Amino acid sequence: MTTLDSRLTTLGLTGAAQVHLNLTPEQLTAHALRRHEGVLTDTGALMADTGAFTGRSPKDRFIVKDAGTQDSVWWGDINIPFPEDKFEQLHQKMAAYLADKELFVREAYAGAHPDYQLKLRVVNELAWHNLFCYNMFLRPAAGADTSWTPDFSIICAPGFEADPATDGTRQKNFAIL
Repeated sequence: MTTLDSRLTTLGLTGAAQVHLNLTPEQLTAHALRRHEGVLTDTGALMADTGAFTGRSPKDRFIVKDAGTQDSVWWGDINIPFPEDKFEQLHQKMAAYLADKELFVREAYAGAHPDYQLKLRVVNELAWHNLFCYNMFLRPAAGADTSWTPDFSIICAPGFEADPATDGTRQKNFAIL
């Protein structure tokens, strides 16, 4: 059986202070409240402030241009190319940033039909972001083996800020596929 540590190591993430796997909404809400990520509303829902970035930033979304994407992506203002070496550099910096953090990991699916379904591994710095993923993606059945190799991984570290001068981003916030 694959360990939780090895699941993160395959993503380049090591040394996390604590890792939580597939927590329930109640558990994630409790962690979010403990970490002062949000407050409960009068209806009992968790409310979180998204901070400076409240919506999509299309000029800060990039796609790594490599052998697999070079001839299959329509490059331009929407699909902005990002150099493979710069991605690796930025990924390593982000992994170093997350090394001593408490992380929330969710293993889920995108797509309901088994022939087209993607196995996901999502790593979040914030508990309320993992709660969002709980609601966004399909969940494996209770007790299901989720030690799979994911088809797609998402690392969400909003506290990490890129240095545009050295990292190749337009500004400190970014999303890279």
